[in-house]
Amino acid sequence: MYQETLERIFKVNLGVKEDERVLVFTDLIDEDEAISDDERGRRETLVGITRDMVEAGESLCQVEYVEFTAAGSHGNEPPRELWEACFGELCVAMLEEKSIFGPLLAKQADHEALHEAEVIIAKFAVSPEAIIALSHYSTSHTRFRDFLTRVKGTRYASMPLFERFMLDGAMTADWKEVEKRTNNLVSMISGAETVIITSHNGTSISFSIKDRNVLPDTGILTERGSFGNLPAGEAFLAPVEGTADGILVLEWAPTGKFHNPVELIVKKGQVVEVVGKDEFSNDLRERIKKNPLCANIAELGIGTNDKASRPDNILETEKILGTVHIALGDNSSFGGKVSVPFHQDFIFFRPNMEVVKGEDKIEILVEGEPRF
Repeated sequence: MYQETLERIFKVNLGVKEDERVLVFTDLIDEDEAISDDERGRRETLVGITRDMVEAGESLCQVEYVEFTAAGSHGNEPPRELWEACFGELCVAMLEEKSIFGPLLAKQADHEALHEAEVIIAKFAVSPEAIIALSHYSTSHTRFRDFLTRVKGTRYASMPLFERFMLDGAMTADWKEVEKRTNNLVSMISGAETVIITSHNGTSISFSIKDRNVLPDTGILTERGSFGNLPAGEAFLAPVEGTADGILVLEWAPTGKFHNPVELIVKKGQVVEVVGKDEFSNDLRERIKKNPLCANIAELGIGTNDKASRPDNILETEKILGTVHIALGDNSSFGGKVSVPFHQDFIFFRPNMEVVKGEDKIEILVEGEPRF
């Protein structure tokens, strides 16, 4: 069953053909990372799953495998060796010759440099038809991923923090039903001006989504340039920068529950205060102090996968039907204007959510019960 489920990712989710090149990658623990034994075990298991994924694909397509040292944060650009594997050494050398590659990795490339990079990549890059991204740190919100999907048409399955239990749970979803439910939700939200979210835990926030595209993550990644998570099941968008106001009460970190809730005070689109005395709160305050762009309210997502249930792994948690998640940091790869090497999601259970379209208020969630 384990092998069959891995093969379904190639055959069903990505629709891979025998003559296509599929690159599978993961990241290895950096010797400078200070992590717990439990975290080390989980990440080493992820490497094992990745190698099993490669083996599962060998009879189905032309599969390649790359390992690299972890980038240190979700949203950081991956290192040179992965760019070379996915775009070719010649393309990367040309980006470097034009003094573009360094700023790209640092997420400091300006509009002109990004345009020049696109021209070079479109003309010279030799890229795989599909990617299975099983790194611990997410590559979803990177220029690397954006160039692959948007410029080269690569189909991209992003699977950060993936764990074995997902193969028996969220990955067993009926993807056609998830697709239908997600597209219904996208239709309900599209064209709205404002989102209002409240929750039993004290969370209360509103922001503008005017003229922002609502994107579906359905698990069906068979079209050219498709991008999404596996497990999948959400609709997401980038709120308009500078418009979010309210309070976010965090009960869950990405991989576990906080001993005490952490409060984020949000004004004019930014987290202006982190209320908490734990290690997470201290780290977040320090990160925002070093780079205020990390405080940006970057993403709203709504879960649509009825087979997702685990609250302790954000990759699956944010897909749970009837939840919302809100992220801080980078949103430059899905319609926003903030580019920073940081993107962190937080889940909210049993929320109320409504959108304002003209003079109408449309209920999306009521105490976590979907209206889509």
